[in-house]
Amino acid sequence: MRKLYMLLISLFVLFLLAACDEGDDASSGGDNASSDGEIVLDLWHFDPGARMEVYQEAVDRFEEKHENVKVNVLQIPNDDYKQRVVVAMSGGNPPDVFASWGGGWLEEFVDSNKIKDLTNEDIDYDRFIDVAVKNSTFDDKVYGLPLGIATYSFYYNKEIFAEHNLEVPETYDEFLNVVDVLKENDVYPLALANQPKWPGAFYLMYFADRLGGEDVFQSAYRRTGGGFDDDAYVQAGEYIQDLVERDAFNPGFNGIPYDSGQGRQLMYTGEAAMMLMTSGFVNNVREEFPEFEEKMGVFGFPVIEEGNGDPSNISAGVSPVWSIYEETDQSELAVELIDELTSVETAQGYVDKSSTPVAVKGVELKDEYVSIFTEWINKANSIQFPYDQTLPPELGELHKNTTFDLFGLEVTPEEAAESMEAEAKKIFGE
Repeated sequence: MRKLYMLLISLFVLFLLAACDEGDDASSGGDNASSDGEIVLDLWHFDPGARMEVYQEAVDRFEEKHENVKVNVLQIPNDDYKQRVVVAMSGGNPPDVFASWGGGWLEEFVDSNKIKDLTNEDIDYDRFIDVAVKNSTFDDKVYGLPLGIATYSFYYNKEIFAEHNLEVPETYDEFLNVVDVLKENDVYPLALANQPKWPGAFYLMYFADRLGGEDVFQSAYRRTGGGFDDDAYVQAGEYIQDLVERDAFNPGFNGIPYDSGQGRQLMYTGEAAMMLMTSGFVNNVREEFPEFEEKMGVFGFPVIEEGNGDPSNISAGVSPVWSIYEETDQSELAVELIDELTSVETAQGYVDKSSTPVAVKGVELKDEYVSIFTEWINKANSIQFPYDQTLPPELGELHKNTTFDLFGLEVTPEEAAESMEAEAKKIFGE
């Protein structure tokens, strides 16, 4: 029995030693030297496909300039990414360089002294669009460099519109007429894959902006007199539920994952006629169903004539925003790396391969859709960044959850708005 006991103790000690060895080999922003003297930088991001290729090309150019430096690139699926970064930051073992969406999510790490201040680094800030850099600027200090700007708009099937004598709607009343005509002809007016909750959130943001104007969100977020229970938010919920009750969306929309492509397939096959989505939809089409592109058109969110919003206002997300872990022991190299990841050369590749506008000036716009989206950005009176990326994480998650429940008819618009405002008061203390 004693021998068995000693054997078990020995095995346990060996297990602990092995675990320690594995921990030493794990990605860390604080220990960058390999056994052969090579310097290793760890980089995390969330983008698959063509964008991932663009980042790798930038990394290759960086490595060519630094023969003794290796960059380990890890792509983590979007739905898991935030949690992975939070866990790594909490454990003191994050990557040296990582991508984010800026806004409140990044600001949480800044407030915890986890992110390097880039303000006085040797970076040409004049190459960036001002509004994009503001998304990662806190207390007048820059904590991230932006690359892409994804606009949110309606994509539609031009053949279906022509078949039913429909015109692109400019007002919301015209939009509802399009919805009703499509329903009468057994076409799903709107494709929606809302399981991850963010696709439906685009509707709430646009409705609130078109009804109340851009100041509605800023007043609630900055606590300057407004709140998330403003009439514009209640009305936005009513508009969402009106669409649901009209059967404007495909059946089961709240249970369909976006990344699986089921929602997009409804567009490709002609079962649905419209979809509100990011500019990344163009690249999805080209990779998944290129023959659909000749049928595809795009239009901005219609104006609500009784609302107070500027029709030029758009919703858009800035990503990736590249930031550096404060405690990396290769700070100078990390700055050079994110400088390359947001260079004009990288931005040109991003535009060409992803069909998405960039936050970097000086690129050639060769793509029809990128030109359209860039024109919208340049003409916008205001750009609303996603609530879940701008707000503190707890409030951003509640926004997605309450909006999801609005689509599911599980809460009333008043209940959703009151829930958001109550949480905001807890977080902001007022």
